[in-house]
Amino acid sequence: MTATKRRMRLYLASPLFNDRERTFNDSLRDQLTPDFDVFVPQIDGFLLAKLVAQGTDKDTAERIVYEADISAITTTDIVVAVLDGANVDEGVAFELGYSKALGKTCVGLQTDIRRQLPTGNNPMINRSCIEIFNDVGRLCSWLRRL
Repeated sequence: MTATKRRMRLYLASPLFNDRERTFNDSLRDQLTPDFDVFVPQIDGFLLAKLVAQGTDKDTAERIVYEADISAITTTDIVVAVLDGANVDEGVAFELGYSKALGKTCVGLQTDIRRQLPTGNNPMINRSCIEIFNDVGRLCSWLRRL
């Protein structure tokens, strides 16, 4: 009898505040799900604005979002952080730092050439990632070799 290998779990840390960002996240998830169990907060977790619109008070909604995402990060194997934009999204920065502190494997995806600092990303972002990819295809290929 052969043991089946457990699928690795990925947490996608990415901005999710407009249609373009959510569409990008959906596309990336679609490319990764054949090989990995992917947690995408906008799909598998909770959205603060949606909870509040449904009548949940803001403090409770924040706690629900926070706890769901922390739980998912805690049980994941790899964190993929989307670093696009002139500034890295503050939620992504937190998720990346928290994941690194837990000893998770963290990689970045930065397809955007804009950077906040003339020297590039903040060193705390760069040093938290074992690799930063500038192309989705290269990221997916690298992940599949794990």
